[in-house]
Amino acid sequence: MQICVFETELGVFGLGWTEAGIARAHLPGLSGETVEARLLRHGAEVAEPPAAIQGVMAMVRDYARGVAVDFSGVPLDLEGLPEFHRRAYELLVQIGYGETTTYGALARQLGDVSLSRAVGQAMGANRIPLIIPCHRVLASDGKPGGFSAPGGAASKLRMLALEGVQVGPPDTGQQSFAF
Repeated sequence: MQICVFETELGVFGLGWTEAGIARAHLPGLSGETVEARLLRHGAEVAEPPAAIQGVMAMVRDYARGVAVDFSGVPLDLEGLPEFHRRAYELLVQIGYGETTTYGALARQLGDVSLSRAVGQAMGANRIPLIIPCHRVLASDGKPGGFSAPGGAASKLRMLALEGVQVGPPDTGQQSFAF
């Protein structure tokens, strides 16, 4: 995997890619050095992004400026992920800018509402946040639920607000605000 770290209006963002597509993304909230170190842990090397990756970087920068961006056509490398996660992510990339769904709705689409917790686990394991828009998945009560990116649920709320979506406040203990 090759990686790059770049500035956006929300802060430092990181991408990792293979020949198959984007394999990792790191949301803003940490220093460039920390983002790079975290991406390098996965056996990566820093590289000059090819044209296709520069295109994805431009899309991320547009998103950070509040432009409605559709990442659904971005090639992804989901190698090594459980089949359930892949299926959940395939459904999730269809949820557009400014739209939301719930853990339960995704679970029903995957065959059984009792899979809601498994959907939550798949969202928490998402290694390509924003491009696989796990921030658009809410709890059934309209609250944000968890978010494993820097800043926790407050970052999720900020991303949704950027898209024009207002939801309830995060649960206590997840109030940090990273970007």
